[in-house]
Amino acid sequence: MKCTDKSRNLRRRQRSRQRKKRIRRLLLCISLVVILVSAGVIGVLAYRDSQKNYTVEYERTAYNQKLFEGDMFAENLCVSDSDVALAGFTDNTSLHAAGLFDINEANVLYGYHLYEKLFPASTTKVMTAYVALKYGNLEDTVTVSEHAVDLEWDSSVCGLQAGDTLTLYDLLCGLLLQSGNDAGIAIAEHVSGSEEAFVSLMNEEAKKLGATGTNFTNPHGLQDENHYTTAYDLYLMFNATVQDERFVEILEKTTYSASITGGDGTVRTQEWTPTNYYALGEAKAPDGVRVLGGKTGTTDEAGSCLILYSEDIENRPYISIVMGADEKSILYDEMSALLARGIAD
Repeated sequence: MKCTDKSRNLRRRQRSRQRKKRIRRLLLCISLVVILVSAGVIGVLAYRDSQKNYTVEYERTAYNQKLFEGDMFAENLCVSDSDVALAGFTDNTSLHAAGLFDINEANVLYGYHLYEKLFPASTTKVMTAYVALKYGNLEDTVTVSEHAVDLEWDSSVCGLQAGDTLTLYDLLCGLLLQSGNDAGIAIAEHVSGSEEAFVSLMNEEAKKLGATGTNFTNPHGLQDENHYTTAYDLYLMFNATVQDERFVEILEKTTYSASITGGDGTVRTQEWTPTNYYALGEAKAPDGVRVLGGKTGTTDEAGSCLILYSEDIENRPYISIVMGADEKSILYDEMSALLARGIAD
C-alpha cells in the first residue's frame, strides 16, 4: 500500500509540473503576441503621424502659397457672346463691324458683328507694335533692308530707303503715326530676323491674348485672303497694347521728327503725322470725349477701319472700333455717333 501511494504521489507531481510548463509556455506566447501587436500599433501610429506631418508641411509650403490660385483669363476683359445694342444708336448695316468697350467696367457697351472674320488693313499694325514692344529694344539701331522698301508705288510708307539707319523707336512712330508699311517690315526683320518669323510670332502672341479668330500673313496689313481678324480680336489686341505706356505715348503724338542716316552717311529729318482725322483736326470728337489716339486702316477689300483709345470727362478709358466703312466720311460720322451715344451720355 505504501509503495502504491508513493507512485500515485509521484505521478501527481509530474502532472502538476507538466501543467505548470504548459501554462508558462502559453503565457510566454501571449506575451510575445502582445509585444508584437503593440509594436505594430506603435509603428502604424508613428507612420501615420509622419505622413500627417508631411501633409501639413506640404500644405504649408504649397497650398498656403496659393500656387493653385489665379485670375480667370477673361476676368478683366469685356466679353459678350452676341451683338449688343446701344440705346439711341442705330446700326449702320453698311459697316462690316463695330464695337464700344468700357475698359474700367469690363463691359461691352455696343457690338455689331463682333466675331465676323474680316480684313483688318493697317489696324494689323497694332499687333506689330505689341510684338515689337514685348520683344524689341527701342534704343536699337536698325538698318533698313532692300526687302523692307520693295513695296507697290501706292503703298502707305514712311519714305525709308535701303541702307537707312534709325532707332526701333523711330520705326514704331512711323508705323503707328504715318502707318508705314516699310516701317512694319523693317521692325519685323530686326526683331525676329525675317518677316516670316515675325509674323509667326504675331500669330502666336495673338492666340495667347485670346484672339482665336485672327491669322496674320504680314506685319502691315496689305491685302491677303489669309490675313484676317475680327472686331473683338482687334479689341483684345489693342487692349493688351495700351497697357504699355510707350504705346499710348506714341499714339498721343500729333507729329514726330525722325532723324535718319542714309546709306551714304547723310542725315535727314522725316516728319510723320497721324492718319486719324481726330488727331489731324479734320474730325471733332463729341463733347465730353477726349480721343487719345488710334490706328486707321484702309484697303478696297477691308474698307475704311478705325480703332480708337478715348476717355470720358472723368478720365475713364474706352476702346471703340468701326470696320468696313465705304467712305472716310461715313467712318468718322459713325465713330463720332458711337462715342456720343456710348461715352458722352
